[in-house]
Amino acid sequence: MPSQSQIVSQMRAAQRKVEQQIKSEVRKAEQQFERDLKAAQRKAESDAKVQQRRNEQAAQREIDKWVRDTNRKLQSASRPTVTYRATEERTLASVATEAERQAAAHPERRDVFLCHAWGDRQGAAQELHDLLEGFGVKVWFSEKDVALGTSLVREIDKGLRMSHIGIVLATPNLVKSLAAEGIADKELSALLATDRVIPVVHGITYEELREESPLLASRSGLSTGEDTLEQVAVKIANAVRPEAN
Repeated sequence: MPSQSQIVSQMRAAQRKVEQQIKSEVRKAEQQFERDLKAAQRKAESDAKVQQRRNEQAAQREIDKWVRDTNRKLQSASRPTVTYRATEERTLASVATEAERQAAAHPERRDVFLCHAWGDRQGAAQELHDLLEGFGVKVWFSEKDVALGTSLVREIDKGLRMSHIGIVLATPNLVKSLAAEGIADKELSALLATDRVIPVVHGITYEELREESPLLASRSGLSTGEDTLEQVAVKIANAVRPEAN
C-alpha cells in the first residue's frame, strides 16, 4: 500500500499532466482561432476586392453609356434637317419599325449592312459609311470589318446575319458587278430575301437599275438624284437610329 507521501506525489503528477493537457488544448484552440481569423480576414479582403472590381466595372459601364449617349446626342445635333417625300415616308416608316424590332431582339448587332460594289469601296461607299457613322449609326462595312487573310464570302455572310437593316448602294459599278454575278450579287440576293433593305440609287436612275435588277428597282428607296448623299444618310440614320434623334 502506497504511503501518504507517494499518494500526494502521484496526485501532483496527475495534476501537472492535466494542466499540461489543458495548456496544450488552449494553445491548439488559440492557434486554430488565429488561423480561422486570418482566413476570415483574407476572405473579407478578397470579397472586398471582388466587390470593388464589380463597383468599378459598374461605374465604368455607366461612364461608357453616358459617353455613348452624349456622343449620339452630339451627333444627332449635327444632323441637318431633311424633307421627306410621301414615298420615302412610307418606305422609311416600315424600315424604322423593323429596325426597332430588330434592335430590341438583337441589341448587339449593327444598325446597317452596307452592300456595295468593289469599285465603290474607296469612293461613294466609303463616303456613305463615314456619313452614317458620323450620325451615330453602327455600320458593317467590308473595308473595315473584313480582316486580311479571312474569307470575304464568309465574313460578308456573318455581317449580313449580324445587322438589322441592309443598304444597297446602287451605282454603275454595282450594275456591272450584278451583271458579272460578283460578290455584290450574292449580298444582294441575301438582302432581297428579307424585308430589311433600303436601295440607295447613286449615279444612275431607277430605270437603269431596273434593266439589271428588276426586283431591287421595285423596292422603294432613296436617290441622290433628288438629294445629296449627306441628306440620304440623314434619312437612313433617322430611321435606323431614332434614339439618337
